[in-house]
Amino acid sequence: MNGKRLFDLGCVIPGLLLCSPLFLLIALWIKLDSRGPIFFYQTRIGQYGEPFQIIKFRTMHHHASGIKLTIGQDKRITRCGQRLRKYKLDELPQLLNVLKGDMSLVGPRPEVPEYVALYPDGIREYVLSVPVGITDYASIEFSNESEILSHSQQPEMDYIQKILPLKLAYHQQYVSEHNVWLDLLLIGRTFKKIWQE
Repeated sequence: MNGKRLFDLGCVIPGLLLCSPLFLLIALWIKLDSRGPIFFYQTRIGQYGEPFQIIKFRTMHHHASGIKLTIGQDKRITRCGQRLRKYKLDELPQLLNVLKGDMSLVGPRPEVPEYVALYPDGIREYVLSVPVGITDYASIEFSNESEILSHSQQPEMDYIQKILPLKLAYHQQYVSEHNVWLDLLLIGRTFKKIWQE
């Protein structure tokens, strides 16, 4: 077991214990707010190109369809979902992904297969050579991605052509620099960003 995995487990196990009352409150809020399951599962691509099921609190109406991006005041998002997304609380169940070993606390943010298929070959292998994560440079810099895309006439096209290349550049930066101290720094910057919003 490497240092990064030990770091993740050392943070996630007590984190899950501390967050368990919050998990219960959020689960109750979701059930009272709209019909449907508490959790949302989606296929993402992890380290070495392996697919896995990412876990989030459900923030959209059950059976909502459409593009795999959220745009501004997306009508698919529930009332409590708007709050959960604002403070990134919908991401908390990904601590279970970290516990399982699907993800790390910090690493390139995992994408859906359709977007990973657009990665240039050499870059794809490089970015996915490390564990994917809950947060990273790109997550912090594009924390308002939904708002950015709300001003676009072709949001999915703009995501693919303008935002995705920038994210890949940040991912490559992380892969080239990553260590435990950087992970601590990025976790701190993530909490700061959430607190400021």
